[in-house]
Amino acid sequence: MTNATRERNQALIQEVLEVFPEKTRKERKKHVMVTEESMESVGKCIVSNRKSQPGVMTVRGCAYAGSKGVVFGPIKDMAHISHGPIGCGQYSRAGRRNYYTGLSGINSFGTLNFTSDFQEKDIVFGGDKKLTKLIEELEQLFPLTKGISIQSECPVGLIGDDIEAVANSSRKAIGKPVVPVRCEGFRGVSQSLGHHIANDVIRDWVLDNRDGKPFESTPYDVAIIGDYNIGGDAWASRILLEEMGLRVVAQWSGDGTLVEMENTPNVKLNLVHCYRSMNYISRHMEEKHGIPWMEYNFFGPTKIAESLRKIAAQFDETIQKNAEAVIARYQAQTDAVIAKYRPRLEGRKVLLYLGGLRPRHIIGAYEDLGMEIIGTGYEFGHNDDYDRTLPELKDGTLLFDDVSSYELEAFVKALKPDLIGSGIKEKYIFQKMGVPFRQMHSWDYSGPYHGYDGFAIFARDMDMTLNNPSWSELTAPWLKSA
Repeated sequence: MTNATRERNQALIQEVLEVFPEKTRKERKKHVMVTEESMESVGKCIVSNRKSQPGVMTVRGCAYAGSKGVVFGPIKDMAHISHGPIGCGQYSRAGRRNYYTGLSGINSFGTLNFTSDFQEKDIVFGGDKKLTKLIEELEQLFPLTKGISIQSECPVGLIGDDIEAVANSSRKAIGKPVVPVRCEGFRGVSQSLGHHIANDVIRDWVLDNRDGKPFESTPYDVAIIGDYNIGGDAWASRILLEEMGLRVVAQWSGDGTLVEMENTPNVKLNLVHCYRSMNYISRHMEEKHGIPWMEYNFFGPTKIAESLRKIAAQFDETIQKNAEAVIARYQAQTDAVIAKYRPRLEGRKVLLYLGGLRPRHIIGAYEDLGMEIIGTGYEFGHNDDYDRTLPELKDGTLLFDDVSSYELEAFVKALKPDLIGSGIKEKYIFQKMGVPFRQMHSWDYSGPYHGYDGFAIFARDMDMTLNNPSWSELTAPWLKSA
């Protein structure tokens, strides 16, 4: 990108924010910037992990969403109780396509909604007794659960229910782990604190459960952490790791089990996919158990090869040779995918607005297809996420944090990207505008996108979306004559 591009984007920021009152404009200006090639850190150029401005539409989730929907929800052999009114549990149930093996309701429970269904009397008199009764009934109806988590909703924190006491008494009564999670939605500024709370609960209530129990280890034991198996992503990653000779002892939370989590302190290396949601527990295991951890990226052949070599470097020459053999084995397949799709996608401009790891991790996959990222941002990122993103961006790229619906729409109208990758809340407005759009939180019901096989699906989906002739036939409803 040129100096003219940088200056244009800086002017665009000023223009877009001009509509806000002065106080709001001053605050929002801290959350938007244009990258410079010499930058090693965003420093004070962008502010993140702050409370959203009242009245400015945000697409963030809450702390409950971070714990129940992300970290705990996909653990398949536990029952996850939404402790509070019915709505939060119902709307967070089975929404993220966390693929799993097993029989729902028999030995896998992620698609079921267990809730204490708070009523007005529970708000007045408390829900501890109701929760205790619920756990007793749950144990009778679903005896094959390996454990239970209590995911607290907002009213629970407001009325002061003692879910820790219930968890302790219930654990003794049923002989299984019962894990209380103080993830009331009002905590923090977004789902990010929910991730952190859930990590701390895993640290305090789960990881030490198998201390002293026998475990047959090998020099090549690893854990996949922070992969939620959206559309089968964790399975695709596991294939590559096992092909290079590593033993995946645990993957969580996607298709994960309680025992896998408990066995994780025995591995030799933790491989972290979603840094934002799982860096806390990885740091804890490094400090307590001496287990190193590293972030990896299996989106697109360039990043896959880079990550495989980086992982292999932590082990001996056998694994390093195996990694090179894996890369070579998929080279012809990769070349064929790029030869087919790159001519159809070359030079197309992409704007991203996502959560977790995606605003930076998927950049390489787009670039492997010759596409250009002109803007990206995080819904609930922290400054270290933006620092990790800078090396992936070209000079003059628009970078934004917790962008409002108005701002995102204005950026799209001005920059005219060929493709938008964002979430379900943004999907339909841009599709009605006739702008090609991919829902990149759950791969628009496709996937997997990880690994070499996933790259072929990713390339196909981007081509299918971008080169669909229907976009030119669309007229936004608000532009149609009466």
